[in-house]
Order: sequence, then structure tokens, then C-alpha cells
Amino acid sequence: MRAVNRTLCVSLDMPVVPFGLNPMRAKLALPPGTRDLRLDLFRGLANWAMFLGHIPSSMLAWLTFRNYGFSDGADLFLFISGYTSATVYTRRMDDGGFIFGTTRLFRRVWQIYVAHVLLFVFYLASIHFLSQGFDLPDLIDRYNAAPLIHAPVETLTQELTLKFKPVNLDVLPLYVLLMGVFPLVLWLMLRSPDGVMLGSVLLYFAARQFGWNLPSYPSGVWYFNPFAWQLLFVVGAWLALGGSETLHFLVRSRLIVLLGAIYLAFALVLTLSAHLPELERMLPRALFEAFNPNDKTNLAPYRFLHLAVLITLAARFIPIDAQGLQAAIWQPLVKCGQQSLEVFCVGIYLSFIGYFVLRTTSDGVFAQLIVGSGGLAIMTAVAYYRSWSKRVEKTSFAHLNRPTAEQTRAPIGESVQPISADGLRLILCQPDEKSRMSADSAGSK
Repeated sequence: MRAVNRTLCVSLDMPVVPFGLNPMRAKLALPPGTRDLRLDLFRGLANWAMFLGHIPSSMLAWLTFRNYGFSDGADLFLFISGYTSATVYTRRMDDGGFIFGTTRLFRRVWQIYVAHVLLFVFYLASIHFLSQGFDLPDLIDRYNAAPLIHAPVETLTQELTLKFKPVNLDVLPLYVLLMGVFPLVLWLMLRSPDGVMLGSVLLYFAARQFGWNLPSYPSGVWYFNPFAWQLLFVVGAWLALGGSETLHFLVRSRLIVLLGAIYLAFALVLTLSAHLPELERMLPRALFEAFNPNDKTNLAPYRFLHLAVLITLAARFIPIDAQGLQAAIWQPLVKCGQQSLEVFCVGIYLSFIGYFVLRTTSDGVFAQLIVGSGGLAIMTAVAYYRSWSKRVEKTSFAHLNRPTAEQTRAPIGESVQPISADGLRLILCQPDEKSRMSADSAGSK
């Protein structure tokens, strides 16, 4: 009886999957090779809005949608991040298995974490340097930098564990946390997307009901409650994994469009009333206090609904193949959306620099417009540079891994023949397996 050969022989007919995992097949909203420019456009818009909105005491916030409705750039940024993360890493898992996709995802988590730490260092160093050099001690308190001065080692330790967050540095810690648990969420969602979506909704309402949140340093809780804000991230992922087909009837419904428009008008009035005393006096007190101040920390339901309406209307009136998305006027926003991490970090840093410039020079309308447009120009330049840099790196890598002429050239007098499937099996198999396959082939002749 012939001994059983236990060596590995790779078959051309079966995909190679690491650790015996079966390929994960998921029905994505975007077909392979398709890029939804609407996601890039609106994520770039969110980055611009967060930069302008983070410059204190300026009229630049009126150029964003923060003062015209319940939601703002942070909501949109997190929703799109969930959608794109599900799309990208589901394809990674589909290509190489769950382990491979998870390693790619954790690599992205590490990139975001390092970006947050570097931003924190430059941000706090600039605040300290400029407050001392220009005799502006109030900058320390305004940007919550005092703990770093009084207890630097403890504060840095708390920063590395995402507990200490200066003003305007709250989004990336939330992003790191949500991406860190996303491998498990995605694994479950690929098997039961509706079940995970239901669990996310239940967690959201439980967090609001029982006051669940994570502690911050030196006191308080996270400004963006992760137990509540995870809902936006999971909704984005759920829509990317087929949920958009489930809810497509809402996009086609004229009644939903009408009700959505009414709700946006309602949100506009309630939000403007917080800035216009004349309008506030025209509203019932109970109605005004129900929506003001806007509960951003726990993602108020009316805030989530506002973003949902905006997304529904955008999906209806801006189809994925809209020709206008290719227009040159939108390309700066698209580029900023495609390089969102770098642009976000630069925008947060420039929001402080912009405020400092206005404090030390002039805070007139013209000066604010110069600061705002200058910041947007720098963010756009960074986006184009990173896009060019990644393209060059990718081209260089492909060139380095391309076989040279000497490697591919056959000996003189011989022609290069294509390797058949059987021939490749012989190459990939162990020697004793080769002999057995050769003998079997000879016996069949």
C-alpha cells in the first residue's frame, strides 16, 4: 500500500485562503472597481466645514451648514467613514480572508492613532509657544491645555490612552475606537447585517437612557459619546453592505421628499433661533428648549434624523453617475475627501492658527475671509500633494517589482513557451509528488 503523501500541492482550481478560512462573499452597494465620487465630495465638504467651524468667534461658521440645521460636518464625516470602511475592508476580506482583512484594518487604526498623537504634539506645542511668546495666557484655558502644564507626564499618559483631549481634538479618538472594534463588527455584519444594525440601535438608546459614556481626563466624559455616535458609523457600514437596497424605496418616495423638506425647514428655524433673539421670542419656550442647546455629545435623535434626511435627498437628486461630479469646480473637494485623514489633521491645526492670526491682527470680515480661504487653499494643496505622492510611490513600487529583461529572457536558440496548468502543478508540488504525477501521466499513454 502506497504511503499517503502529506505535502502541500497547490491546485489552480481552488483559491488559496489563509488559515483555512473560506472567502467571504458580501453584496456591496458599490460593484468592484467603482468609486462613488459623492462620498469623496461630501467628506471633503465635511473637512472644510469642520475647519471653518472650529475657528472661534468668527463669521466663518456661517459659511458651513452647522448654523442651518441640527447636524454638522462631524456627523457627515463619521457616517461616510463607516460606509467607506465597510466597502474597503469587506473587499480585503473577500480577497484574502478575515485574518488578512483584519490586519489591513488594524494597520489603518495604527495610522489614525499615530496621526492623532502627532497632531496632539504639534497642536499643544503651538498653543504653549504662541501663548507665551505673544502674552496670550487665555489660549491655554480656551484650548484645554492647562493639564499638560500642571501635570505633563500624567497628561501625556492620559492622552496616549485617549482620555485627555484638548479642544477640537475629539473626533480622531472616536474614530480610532470605532475602527478598533470594527473587525468584530464587520465579521458579524457580513453574517447578519440586520442583527448588527438592530444591536447598534439598541446600544444607542441604552446609552442615552442610562447615561453610558467613557471617562475623560482630568474630569468629565467624552465629548463624542462613543456608545451613541457608533450608530452613525454602523449605519454607514450597513448601507454599504446592502442596506441601501432595503431603504431604496425611501429615496424614490415623493412623500418622504416632501416630509424631509419640511423637517429641514423646521431644523433651520430652530437652529437659527439660537443665534437670533428676535426669532427665539417668536417660538414657544418649551419648543425652543427641546432643541436648544443641541445635544451633540449624545447624538440627539433629531440630530441623527436631520443627517438621514440630508443623505436621502442627496441620494435622490445626485445620482452616482451624475456628470456634474466630474466638473473641475468640485475637484478640490473631491481631493480633500480622498485624502481625508491628512486634510482633517491639517484643518484642525489651521483652525487654531487661524484664530491666533485673527486675535493678533484683525478680526474684521475681510481678514476672516482671508484666513478662511487661505486655510482651505492649504488643505487643498496638502490633498493634491498626498494624492500625487501616493501615485508616485505606487508607480515606483510596481517598477521595482517588475521582472527585468535578463530575468524574462530565454537562452539563445530557445523560445519561451507558456506553462500549462499541469506544468505549474508540477512546479508547485514537492519532488515525490512530481514523480507520482509523471508516472501517472506515463501510465496513461
